[in-house]
Amino acid sequence: MGHAVRDYAPADETSWLRCRVLSFLGTAYFDNVLRTKPAIPEPGLELVAVGEEGAVVGLLDVTVEGDAATIDNVAVHPDHQARGIGAALLAEARARLRALGVTTLDAWTRDDPGTLSWYRAMGFAESDHYLHVFANHYTDPAETDRAITEPHPDLRPVALFLHADLRHEPAMREQFARVHVCRRFSAAL
Repeated sequence: MGHAVRDYAPADETSWLRCRVLSFLGTAYFDNVLRTKPAIPEPGLELVAVGEEGAVVGLLDVTVEGDAATIDNVAVHPDHQARGIGAALLAEARARLRALGVTTLDAWTRDDPGTLSWYRAMGFAESDHYLHVFANHYTDPAETDRAITEPHPDLRPVALFLHADLRHEPAMREQFARVHVCRRFSAAL
């Protein structure tokens, strides 16, 4: 099965999203689901690898700022991994970045052994670290309380998933962009 590396096109969005979410399912980014592809500003790169049937089987987005660039998204569909698709996308990106005068390419990722091995095999070296901390009531009922009620100077909220009483709906909708009414359904047996 062959693939071709090319620039992303808007018609690729649905296939791009599927490729990304399926490739992330087995990683520490399993919950990083997007509903639309983030735009990469010029002179950044948006590359895809497409299979013989035209579906996206790999993707690589890179943001460029001056002579530095950062990989924002890299993914290979699970059915197409270990076939050199990620390496091909990276090789194309490196060539284009060098032509732009970029001298450094970095990437941030979590501690998945396969991902770490891939970056090392592609010539990257670890240079900095910080923590992603998740507090989940369903894992430990006290975690969320600790995260909210015990301020810690090194914890900066990035995203929160919260429950509120329905009587607060108007205020919540006024204050927050994403509010859903969670509904219980029951059936008599």
